[in-house]
Amino acid sequence: MQKFYNRKKELAALKRVSNEIAASKGQLSVMVGRRRVGKTRLLNEAFIEGDIKYLYLFISRKNESSLVDEFTDIIRNELGVKFFHPQSLKEVIEFLLDYSKSQPLTVIIDEFQDIEIVNPSLFSEMQNLWDTNKREAMTHLVCCGSLYSMMTKIFKGKDEPLFNRDDRFFRIQPLQPSYIAAVMNDHHQFSAENMLVWWCLSGGIPKYLEWLTRFTAENDNLFEGVISEFSPFIKEGAHRLVEDFGSEHRVYFDILGAISKGNTSRARIENFLGTSVGVHLEKLDEIFDVITKMRPISSKETSRDVRYAISDPFLNFWFRFIHSNKSAVEMENYEYIQRNIERDFEVYSGLALESLFKAIVIESKKFGRIGGYWDAKGQNEIDIVAINDLDKKILVVEVKRQQKRYNEARLVEKSHGLLKKLNYKGYHVEYRGFSLDNLVDVMNEFLPDKLSEKAN
Repeated sequence: MQKFYNRKKELAALKRVSNEIAASKGQLSVMVGRRRVGKTRLLNEAFIEGDIKYLYLFISRKNESSLVDEFTDIIRNELGVKFFHPQSLKEVIEFLLDYSKSQPLTVIIDEFQDIEIVNPSLFSEMQNLWDTNKREAMTHLVCCGSLYSMMTKIFKGKDEPLFNRDDRFFRIQPLQPSYIAAVMNDHHQFSAENMLVWWCLSGGIPKYLEWLTRFTAENDNLFEGVISEFSPFIKEGAHRLVEDFGSEHRVYFDILGAISKGNTSRARIENFLGTSVGVHLEKLDEIFDVITKMRPISSKETSRDVRYAISDPFLNFWFRFIHSNKSAVEMENYEYIQRNIERDFEVYSGLALESLFKAIVIESKKFGRIGGYWDAKGQNEIDIVAINDLDKKILVVEVKRQQKRYNEARLVEKSHGLLKKLNYKGYHVEYRGFSLDNLVDVMNEFLPDKLSEKAN
């Protein structure tokens, strides 16, 4: 099995809750994170070697009676229960709570938000069961989901049955750059160029990093493995998104394809597609958590000067090079896509380099606010602006693929409007050029403790 990276705090917290459940009684943990981010692996690592029994129940989008039959078999096998014949999911939950009054039990319900599709009344039924039994039941209930907005609504929406029933809320993020570097070092693949390629192809998603280590071992040219008939990457974007998007997935895919090609404003997206996309953009951001709204760092949250980016670097790559060549995919003409990548990847990855450096600066935890800047005309763009109000420092960064293209005088000139808007008197402003040429140096500068810790 692939080595397990990071998640130490989450592991410790989950283990502690289950280990102390006999004394504390009913505890409800919520875990949210996009698909493939490693939630199931984390839960397995937390509970598989413990002394307390645990059940893993997955809410697939099938009818309730089929799920009841599936869960009944799991419960009989795992708990050794013979005479158990539930007729509903409510009866399954009720049985588990009763069972745990005599024996401690950890219960994981994965893709919890899909209960809305199977039987939405179960949320109210669970509220009544939980409130009635949690003081006696030695149950650590872990509700796990991949749609952040829906899971937040279920547990934080004031009008929802399970409002504030959670005792802790975990949001699982992709692995940060230092951990990607650790994976690469463990497989003797780390270099500045490779770091950028692996960032584009994984974005820190553990499952993708696992695939990349395999393809690296099997192929001299990584893209020959990634773009091939045997590659899980080819259909991964569709596998991750079609089910969530439902019947409108083609519209959402068109929008994401437009963004991946550099159409980052609503006007440019609508011009590219020839249709209005306002409602769909809001859903992609607020419900599906697939895109990110970006505003100039000097703007207010209410500013309408918004640009959009695909949150996950891999999905951005998938829409730019795989989905946009879906005819070639259908014909299994993978050589054509490989040539397309060979021609365009250098320019494409130069833009992705900006998101990698931003992730490095974020991981450093040296700044309270990090973003970008452009003026009202969409000009004088600055790639990264990081502000530290505690130490009164501002970092202004231009990102170039090659360091020789960095012009500090031009960056200072472009920053005049930004600094005037920020009006941060007495702050020390540092101007930097980040590039592929100094990527390793920047990582060592901003993440020295984390990189040295992972090297040992």
